Amino acid sequence: VQLQASGGGLVQAGGSLRLSCVASGRTFSTTGMGWFRQAPGKEREFVAGISWSGGSTYYADSVKGRFVISRDNAKNTVFLQMNSLKSEDTAIYYCAADPTGWGTKVATWYWGQGTQVTVSS
Repeated sequence: VQLQASGGGLVQAGGSLRLSCVASGRTFSTTGMGWFRQAPGKEREFVAGISWSGGSTYYADSVKGRFVISRDNAKNTVFLQMNSLKSEDTAIYYCAADPTGWGTKVATWYWGQGTQVTVSS
């Protein structure tokens, strides 16, 4: 599966960004999708996941209530709406695919390229 993420950029604290990821090379509608992030000097961490149907979503505690993951299976695209951004959200954000379809934090993920998100305080 090939994953192309976009939508990153520089935003002030309290602002919003919407990330997008287009997938190809596999049946998107049966694939769980997710977002991870990696800040400088830190390990990559799970941010959000969504099941193949969109019926189940999962979030890291640090983003719950601020970020929303969604998908459009007709367009092979997954989104991450990020609101009320904080400086600690600054990281490279990676789109990821879960072939099992469930999109949970503990799935076996395949990552695409990342997009930089920088939140200025």
